[in-house]
Amino acid sequence: MSRRSSSKARRRGPGLSGWLGRVCFAGLLVLGVLVAWAALRAAAIDVDSLATHDPASTAIMRQREREAREAGKPWHPSWHRLPYERISPHLRRAVLIAEDDAFYSHDGLDWNEIKESARKDIEKLRIVRGGSTITQQLAKNLWLGTSRSPLRKIEEVMLAVRLEHALSKRRIFELYLNVIEWGDGVFGAEAAARRWFHVPASALGARASVRLAAVIINPRRFSPVAPPRRIERRVRIIAGRMRRRGELSEADYRETLGLPPEPPATGGPVPAGGSAGR
Repeated sequence: MSRRSSSKARRRGPGLSGWLGRVCFAGLLVLGVLVAWAALRAAAIDVDSLATHDPASTAIMRQREREAREAGKPWHPSWHRLPYERISPHLRRAVLIAEDDAFYSHDGLDWNEIKESARKDIEKLRIVRGGSTITQQLAKNLWLGTSRSPLRKIEEVMLAVRLEHALSKRRIFELYLNVIEWGDGVFGAEAAARRWFHVPASALGARASVRLAAVIINPRRFSPVAPPRRIERRVRIIAGRMRRRGELSEADYRETLGLPPEPPATGGPVPAGGSAGR
């Protein structure tokens, strides 16, 4: 190669592969910084005390209070904490099916859901699917609030892993059922049961439980007592899965979906010349 062509090659600088390498390196560097920063923030949070103590408030409660104050609206939240055994079994089962069917088998992260969420988000070039487990949702409720960012998502994952190591599954689920939103200013199963169905959480039947589980996707927008078509579809899905698993009787299933009761079984044919009353 001549001296002139060699000089031109040097002036051109790195080719496409060189630029891609630099971009990838920069991306990995930024990701490393984010992970390190998130790890520091997550490590500063006291997770272990939740094994024996309930939180005094949550990040989402404080966020909603700020939002109400900025909008000049009164803030009167309803929140009543309950032990696990005083929450309706119907509600517990419905929430698991609606929000995290693999809760008792994963370690805080559902990798199948994470991969599917990533695929959907990449397709739409925005966050369109959550894919968070109950443990991740608890971390978000307790410490992170509702804002979405790569840093918050990394923190959520790290805190979920810490929660799984520090607490039993039952305790994680108990905390979750006691702090999640179920309407504007309505937090936890007891407040939701009283607000929407005027009964304690222990007395929630199948129909009310499935409806409460169905609106968790957006509890400030959707009402469990006047569900729109989207929520009715979720009610059918949740109730159907519960019936197939033996968690709902046929009568409860039909009542949940607003179907008429099954007709009573009829007896066999009456023998000729005889009477059914004999």
